[in-house]
Formats: sequence, structure tokens, C-alpha cells
Amino acid sequence: MTTPPTELHAWLASRRDAVERALERYLPAPAPARSNPRFVPASGRAPARVAESMRYSVFAGGKRLRPLLVLASAEAVAAHTGASVAEAEELAMPVACALEMIHTYSLVHDDLPAMDNDTLRRGRPTAHVVFGEGLAILAGDGLLTEAFALLSREPVQAERVSAEDLQRRKLQTIAIVADAAGAAGMVGGQAIDLDAAGPGATPLDAGALREMHMRKTGAIIVASALSGALMAGATESMAETIGRYGVEIGLAFQIVDDILDVEGASAELGKTAGKDAAAGKPTYPALYGLDASRKLASECIERATSVLHHAGIGGQLPAIAHWVVGRTH
Repeated sequence: MTTPPTELHAWLASRRDAVERALERYLPAPAPARSNPRFVPASGRAPARVAESMRYSVFAGGKRLRPLLVLASAEAVAAHTGASVAEAEELAMPVACALEMIHTYSLVHDDLPAMDNDTLRRGRPTAHVVFGEGLAILAGDGLLTEAFALLSREPVQAERVSAEDLQRRKLQTIAIVADAAGAAGMVGGQAIDLDAAGPGATPLDAGALREMHMRKTGAIIVASALSGALMAGATESMAETIGRYGVEIGLAFQIVDDILDVEGASAELGKTAGKDAAAGKPTYPALYGLDASRKLASECIERATSVLHHAGIGGQLPAIAHWVVGRTH
């Protein structure tokens, strides 16, 4: 990935470390071995093999774009409104971790033989290669379910936010994340992708390709930016601005992903390069060509940063947009 500017680089490193520590706390811990098969583990404890398989995929690395967007949006809103940036980050951290769990679950399931049938993810063998298909499916199910348990449970309280307002923010966030992850969002986009790939499939036109990407990848990215803003107390107009920003960088991210599948090397990408073309999948380079695809991604970033500028919202959000389009893996 292109090295980000010094200020952003330091911010990314700091927030990634914070996300890693929080994920370690929030992911289920393995239950101790018991001889009694009827033993029901206490809340938060999972059979060791399930916990191991969940943690294997979550801690395999990755950019952590979605949790970083949650935190960046929360901080930008706090700075814009004069609220405590530190408290905004505390309010947003559980959401950041929940979205990374959901994203990881989607990767685990996406790699399964019934879906993309991939054996490499984040530079490591995919979950079903290591643990078998059955446990990989269960690990994905566990991550998705734990994400919503976390969203409902945390944060418990905030110093400067009333209990009623905190509950309202959490409910709004849960609804947004559920829509983004569900049949109208990520699941629906994956279904379109499955139908559009392979011999005999009807090619997608430009509008259908954009719709597929906005559901499959963009919906969770929008939810990340928007949920961080809402947890920090964004007004309706601020939320609208950050939502529009999220739409643009979500599409740019997937366009760049399509480009990298053509140009990247597996070792650098951390996943198998060239699989989209080999599988006959609809992509931006296949429809527009590489140069036009790069231009489309750059135009998305221009619109994303412009909408923030006109609203007077900044922080790390503009720099993250440029980082997304400049990445090499």
C-alpha cells in the first residue's frame, strides 16, 4: 500500500493498535475443557475450537478499514461539534470491533468452496482450509452473532451522554448495521455476484455492476462511517454528509479492489490474484478497462472529499479517502 502521509500514518498505527486490543477483549474466550458434555459454558465463553477458528480469521491481519472509518467519523464529528474526541472514540470502539467481526465473517464465508472457493486470505490459508468447511461456517456465524451481541451490550454508559440518548444512538446504529449486512446490503450483493459469474450468466451493465458493488462492499463501508458519526452524536445533516462520503469511498474501494485483482501479486494482496477474471466475474476493469476504472475511482474520492469540505467536516476522513484509492493491496 502506498505509504500514507506522516500524520495519517501515525493515526492509523495508533487506532489499529487500539482496535486490536479491543477485539482481544470483545471476542469470546475459549471455555475450559470439561469432562461433562452437558456443561453449558458461561456467557462469553465458547468451545475452544470455535473460539480458535474465530480468532484465527480476525487476527490474520488486514487493513482494518471499517473500524478505522468508524473511529475517524466519530472523531471528526466530535471535533466539529466541540465534544470530547476521546469520549467519542470510546463510544465508537464497540461498533468498530463489531463491524470488523462482520467483515471477517463475510470473508470466511466468501472464501468457502460454495462461494469463491479461495484458499488464501490475508496471506494465510483460509479458514475452511485450516479448520474444515463446517467449522469455518460456524466461525462466520459466530462472528456475525457476536457482533450484534456487542452492539446491543456496549457501551454501557458515557460521562457526557444521557442513558436515554445513548440507547437511542445504539438502536440507530444496530438498525444501520443490520440493513448493511443483510439481504438488502452485503448478502444481497453477494447473491448478485454469484448469479453474474460463470458460464451462461447474463453480463451486468454499468448500473447493475455499481449496484452489486454498493451492496456487497459499499453498504458496510457506508455503515462504518455513518455508525461512528451517530455514536458521536452527529446531527441529521452531518450524518447525511458522512453517509454521502461513505458511498463514494465504498465504491472507490471496490473499483480499486477490481484493479488490484488484475494487476496485483498474490503475495502482496494477501489473497489469490486474478481469480475474478478466471471466474468470469463482472468487474470494473472488465467493463471499462484499467485506465477508465482508475479515473472512476479518483472521481469518487474527489466527490467524497468535496462533500466533507463543503460541510466543514475534516479530521482524518479526507486523508483516509486518498489512502483508499492509493493502496496497492
